[in-house]
Amino acid sequence: MVDDSRMGIPPQGEEPISDTPENDQPPVVPEKKAERPEVDRPPEDELILEAPGEPGKKKGKKKEKKNAKPGPGRGVETMFRTSYRTHLDLSALADNKANIMISINGIMISILLASIYPRIVDNRFLLFPTAVLLVFCLLSLVYAVLAARPRVTRREATLEDVRQDKANILFFGTFATMKEEDFLQGMRELIQDPERAYGTMIRDIFGLGSVLETKYRLLRTSYTLFMVGLILGVTLFLAAFTWASGSTVGI
Repeated sequence: MVDDSRMGIPPQGEEPISDTPENDQPPVVPEKKAERPEVDRPPEDELILEAPGEPGKKKGKKKEKKNAKPGPGRGVETMFRTSYRTHLDLSALADNKANIMISINGIMISILLASIYPRIVDNRFLLFPTAVLLVFCLLSLVYAVLAARPRVTRREATLEDVRQDKANILFFGTFATMKEEDFLQGMRELIQDPERAYGTMIRDIFGLGSVLETKYRLLRTSYTLFMVGLILGVTLFLAAFTWASGSTVGI
């Protein structure tokens, strides 16, 4: 019978003895993470943000072109809008001033005719001052009415005149004589040509300015006549009353 211990076989019930000690296990080498290749990314200020749920739609850019110059369209529109508003405000102001002069002169003429005229029969010295004040008030009233009177220049215009820039299609006195089809066609062509549209608006502003110049010139004349007539009339009334009182004292 062969001895199992001599052959290196452990007896039954015993664990085999390992020649390698427990502490002599091979060391665990940590796995190296795979390095990601560097990708050239654009700067943050050049990134384009996309709206969520809508890929491909640009939401905004952080970087703006420094050398980009704003177009003249918005500035030109603001200029025309401001010019039109200014002219319309000046026209309304002129009408208000004319109404003031019409009211004042109408009241004064009514007072002169109703109150002073019956006394002229007994007081002849009131005739000349009353006549002077009445004439100046009447002239001032006439010029104020002329300033407030609407001015409409009506002329026959055709579509060809509009195309050749001989007529202002933006002015109602011009297109009122045109057919509706010609007016619509002329407006479509004008909208499609910005240069012509700007030129037409410039002529329209010039027409408004010409009307305003006439209004304010007539208003200036009306106010001047009223001022001169009032000063002269009051002075003549004082002189007449002084002369009348002196004559009464002398008698």
